[in-house]
Amino acid sequence: MRKLASIQRIWKIEPIEGADRIELAHVLGWQCVVNKGQFQPMDPAVYFEVDSFLPVSPEFEFLRASSYRKSDIMGEGFRLRTMKFRGQISQGLLLPVSTFAVIPEDAELGTDVTELLNVRKWEIEERITTGGTTIGALPYDIPHTDETRVQAEPELIQAFAGLEYYISTKMDGSSHSVGIDENGFHVTGHNYEYKNDGNSPFYELIKGMGLQAKMEAFAAENKLTVFTIQGELCAPGIQKNRLKLAKPAWYVFTIRENGRRVGLKRMLEICEKLQLESVPIEEVDTDLPAKYPTVEALLERADGNYPKGGKKEGIVIRPTEPVFCELISAALSMKVVSNKYLLKNEE
Repeated sequence: MRKLASIQRIWKIEPIEGADRIELAHVLGWQCVVNKGQFQPMDPAVYFEVDSFLPVSPEFEFLRASSYRKSDIMGEGFRLRTMKFRGQISQGLLLPVSTFAVIPEDAELGTDVTELLNVRKWEIEERITTGGTTIGALPYDIPHTDETRVQAEPELIQAFAGLEYYISTKMDGSSHSVGIDENGFHVTGHNYEYKNDGNSPFYELIKGMGLQAKMEAFAAENKLTVFTIQGELCAPGIQKNRLKLAKPAWYVFTIRENGRRVGLKRMLEICEKLQLESVPIEEVDTDLPAKYPTVEALLERADGNYPKGGKKEGIVIRPTEPVFCELISAALSMKVVSNKYLLKNEE
């Protein structure tokens, strides 16, 4: 579960050239613009990540002019997004622990206070271009696809030491999956399973590909009881169509056989067998921290454009063969979202 709000230590404070009232605070792998003198290096603070949706309460009222949002899905609150002040990127929000009376005085560094402070992840409604008639939550064998950002866990870089890894392009679309299990064939979006009633553009795309029959034949041939394919649906009307596509396309990024994520070679073999397109593979190499030792180096690596010119969302990094990572209690994987993309996306 993502820690949207947690107690962290500020490890560095830097001045901002030409700024008299603000300065730059560093926490984990993030940087935030704060009021000058508000914090000192090594101070504990409550850090709220970007994409947090904060409740309407007195502690956050100062955000009303810049961050207030209201929607049918989320209700009202304050959305945190990437911003720029005096030429400096600011991601998230830092407040003194003493701001919140509900946080125990003995709360330790790293304590997750997301639920305690009623913080939620900002979500937008799955539009008609990506959705359809929903029939329930995701099936048990189709997990949510939310990679850990490297800024949230900078130590993930060292977890790749000595491993062969690959970097894939993070496509700017909406996560959609298909799966087979003992209950049948499933087609889902990011949060819900869709009904086969003609109202889901993604379901219609899958039907046009004849994917259900292909997956069933493959599962039978390989003695699979559970077979899951997850990918990014990109199309006109989804996000800002930065890939500049004329029609929908689905890019596979994860395949699971009997619940286990397969490695890169196997994923590409299955994609070829089923006539599916994978996410672009940008790089395959060994020992990531030797080449990209810092968050800053990876952020620079994440910048770029899609083939038709739109700002690239970023990159995803995984070992070529799955490795369990205790730091995130899951298969080792991380995403690096381009700051240039984030700033452009907020325009």
